[in-house]
Amino acid sequence: MTSDHADVISRRAFGQLLGAAALAGALPEIARAIPIDSPPMHPFQSSDAAPAARIDSSDELCALTAVDLADRIRRKQCSAHEVMTAHLSRIERVNPKVNAIVTLVPERALAEARKADAHQARGGTLGPLHGLPVAHKDLVNTAGIRTTFGSPMYANHVPTVDALIVQRIRAAGAITLGKTNTPEFGACSNTFNPVFGATRNAYDRSRTVGGSSGGAACALTCNLIPIADGSDTGGSLRNPGAWNNVVGFRPSPGRVPDDDGSWSPLSTAGPMARTVADVALFLSAIAGHYAPDPIALTDDPTLFRAPLARDMQGTRIAWFTDLGGIPFESEITRVVNANRQAFVDLGCTVEEAEPDFTGVDEAFPILRHLSYHSNYAKLASANPTMFKDTVKWEIAEAERVTSAEVARALARQSRMMRDVTAFFAKHDFFVLPVTQVEPFPLSTEYPTSITGVTMPTYIDWMRSCWYVTFMACPCISVPAGFSRSGLPVGLQIVGRPRGDWSVLQIAHAFEQATKHGLRRPTV
Repeated sequence: MTSDHADVISRRAFGQLLGAAALAGALPEIARAIPIDSPPMHPFQSSDAAPAARIDSSDELCALTAVDLADRIRRKQCSAHEVMTAHLSRIERVNPKVNAIVTLVPERALAEARKADAHQARGGTLGPLHGLPVAHKDLVNTAGIRTTFGSPMYANHVPTVDALIVQRIRAAGAITLGKTNTPEFGACSNTFNPVFGATRNAYDRSRTVGGSSGGAACALTCNLIPIADGSDTGGSLRNPGAWNNVVGFRPSPGRVPDDDGSWSPLSTAGPMARTVADVALFLSAIAGHYAPDPIALTDDPTLFRAPLARDMQGTRIAWFTDLGGIPFESEITRVVNANRQAFVDLGCTVEEAEPDFTGVDEAFPILRHLSYHSNYAKLASANPTMFKDTVKWEIAEAERVTSAEVARALARQSRMMRDVTAFFAKHDFFVLPVTQVEPFPLSTEYPTSITGVTMPTYIDWMRSCWYVTFMACPCISVPAGFSRSGLPVGLQIVGRPRGDWSVLQIAHAFEQATKHGLRRPTV
């Protein structure tokens, strides 16, 4: 193949090539370049009508948890090549319906799967993710694979170096098969962009998947991949996790280090998967100290591969009330509150309590604006027509605020840390909804009102997530059930600062007790 970023082949041709790969262990070299002015596109394009859904035995492999799949590969009950072939086959059939994976590198993935099998046959040391297919969010650099950031400016951009998180995933034995869709520069909790178009919710394809890790969450719920990386500032691991009935974990700041050298605790990368155990396994590969990251934690990441089972008797749960009066759709609160008894049944004591979020609605946006300004202001100034309005608004707001306002925002951040310490002296966990609304129509960029309350900006409707971001605590989105319209709803569990393991343990207990996450969409 001429280059991985040109991996765009017809669905019919891909199916033919995949069949040959299963027999011969290779895909022929077929590539087609993508013009920068092309309309939004999938990794497969065809004028043919979509074929009727059919049962494929390979789907059984794709439906396995990452923990089970890794164990089967390790025991040689299936090979990495068989696993990759199965996932590529399912992607060929399902992805055109949802547009979750936007760049695909099947030749490279199959070649690396064969290498993984050969390494295992020689008795080589196997990483914790050995042989697992993975797709990376299209905001992280992948050497030799197109990385667009959802922007036409980077439609044909092919990095030469992997981002740190990609390096760690590959070092742990996972095999990259492509990139997942994201909003332009990650700015929105609705996954669409002018390069690839929108990703559709598999539970209702007229609805959004959320964002900005929306392509990742959709790919997981459709069994296109067993694990996916994402990132989160205002809810981008948690919101799509909730709306796709999968698990999204925002770890403690510094748990998963970054290679940007930032001191800010607002943004972090993190793992997504279909189960809490899969998220813990994935976290064990991407966590760990990294000297150039000034806030990187030094704990041994292998602890996340320990058994998650724990007795929850006497665990103190603080149940949300109204987060200072922000609006929620009634179906969100109905579904989340219906899970309160599950915690009681686990042996927890549950009482209504929540931190004081006064002033966070002013402080968080200011600090968020600053990050967008530092990352994109110069580029947007030189190319104003190439940036969407919400990104330009972030930059403009950063230039409008005064140094005194920034100082007050930082002071509120410091006070929040003190408040959080006091809060978790009385409670072990804080439970609340992930989102304030159900997944909305794709035609809506973002909600402008909730239950009649106006949302002035494009991030205001996500306060239930970014209020928690401001706490700088580990938090997880786990499936909580479905609304009356059949759409997924997520529950958010927040733990003490750096208490990632305990958050995973209680999330696992809740998941096992309720089984909400077992319901997959029909696609």
